[in-house]
Amino acid sequence: FAYYTFPLLPPLLAIALAMATRQVLLALFAGVWIGGLMATGYNPLSATTQTVAWYVENATDSWNASILLYDFVLGAFMGLLYASGSVHSAARAIARKVKSALGASFAGWLLGLAIFFDDYGNTVIVGNTIRPVSDRVRVSRELLSYIVDSTAAPVAGLALVSSWIGYEVGLIKDSFDGLRELATKGIISIAPTIEAYGAWLSSVPFRFYSILAILLVLTVVITRRHFGPMLKAEHRAIKEGKVLRDGAKPLVPTEEVIGTKPIAKKYAPGWVFAISISVLVAITLLGMWVTGAADPSKWWETPFTEALMNADTATALFWAGMATYFTALAGVIITKSLSFSQAMDYTIKGMYLMVFPNAILLHAWCIKSATDAVGTADYVVHGAAVAGLPAILVPLLIFLVSMFISFTTGTSWGTFGVMMPIAIPMAWRLALMQFPGNLDIIYTITFASIASVFAGGIFGDHCSPISDTTIMSSMFSAADHIDHVNTQIPYAALAASVGIVLYLLFAAGVTNPIILLPIGVVLLIIFHYVLSSLYAKKVGLPPKVPNYVMGASGKEME
Repeated sequence: FAYYTFPLLPPLLAIALAMATRQVLLALFAGVWIGGLMATGYNPLSATTQTVAWYVENATDSWNASILLYDFVLGAFMGLLYASGSVHSAARAIARKVKSALGASFAGWLLGLAIFFDDYGNTVIVGNTIRPVSDRVRVSRELLSYIVDSTAAPVAGLALVSSWIGYEVGLIKDSFDGLRELATKGIISIAPTIEAYGAWLSSVPFRFYSILAILLVLTVVITRRHFGPMLKAEHRAIKEGKVLRDGAKPLVPTEEVIGTKPIAKKYAPGWVFAISISVLVAITLLGMWVTGAADPSKWWETPFTEALMNADTATALFWAGMATYFTALAGVIITKSLSFSQAMDYTIKGMYLMVFPNAILLHAWCIKSATDAVGTADYVVHGAAVAGLPAILVPLLIFLVSMFISFTTGTSWGTFGVMMPIAIPMAWRLALMQFPGNLDIIYTITFASIASVFAGGIFGDHCSPISDTTIMSSMFSAADHIDHVNTQIPYAALAASVGIVLYLLFAAGVTNPIILLPIGVVLLIIFHYVLSSLYAKKVGLPPKVPNYVMGASGKEME
């Protein structure tokens, strides 16, 4: 038993240590080193050498390096905005319309839906834009990071135009091509005739977890009913005015590094912040267009939607980050809110904000290398594939396995890459054998299986403390990372549980998503109400958190 469970040891050890000790770097390093130990035949010296090699490999990877540099540049940008007071001016402008905790939370949800083109860009823009406002109306950082996280990957994964869709469609195409090759060899009688993008579109209504996760955020925001650690966090924020718990360590310790108030005697106007964020969005989209074009020198000749499918998101984000920083620098100098010397000082301080988050990101990438080396994903997939379940149960099976892989490896895209080559052939071939001649059910099972890979992968993207998107949500919401994970897991588990129920109904023969999704929404609302009532009774707190509203004078904003 121990031998066969060893492939699970590195990620499980990292997750257990992170939750138990709250020392994320130590936990991740331990998982990486144990993976190195297993991969090198349990030779401690070789394990250390391999561990170092993984860190060098991941740090020098062009994609990873671009993300690390992007984070440092965004940190410099944040330093300028905070020191100059521009973000405070913008917050006050927004607060003229957003004057309550409910309003700030709802604004975060809406903005999360609006920034649909990339999950990384989503966390940066939503976290940085809403945090100053949410802090002033007593929204806990735990709730803010949950809103940011749960409207990042689910939205980008569902959007018809995003940085995700090229990768997702490519995986489907590869599996379809494999089935067509089997058909030409006579191994299977029929191959899919639908194109990969059409299959991707057809899978969207079956992505129950992603859809329910977004709707659950809206339910939580509007009702202000909570359960689990989030209930205590929100009551603390409202009653005590503490958006962070005592002893919390924000992943981006803004207040500790650059102070609680701007140094500018005259705050920079809010338009510096607004223009900078607009530049971030515009250059990110333009960068995706250019890097995804067939000929970058004539990028305008490639349709935008086609370019987005092949875009180098990391490079586009780095370009956008640099453009945004220089826009902000010009703004604070022109408005004379900061001297050039002060701007440079806070550029460095802002970059320092990103040292710890980037260290965690690097460790998270390295543990992915470790899990690849010891075969964590292959181990789980093999166990599921030999189960030989009926075709109608394949979507449920794939969803459960994808959830587990993404949680233990911390990667949604890695889970997609591992599971899609298994899910599509398994679904198509089993359905073809068990429902010969019934193309409608064969395609439906296949579409649902495609969806379950994407939905299950995004579940781990939310829950796992070693997920890069979870880390970045904590980072740009300035939340304690473990607090974010602890408060978000119950909500992610609720959405996933309802998703499991819907896949069970699918297996029972209710295969129409037009019927399944309304059932899921109703169950989600009922379960949320019941859980919030039961948990509140258990801990002796009201299930509904009061809505903090600013006074007419706005003095609470100061």
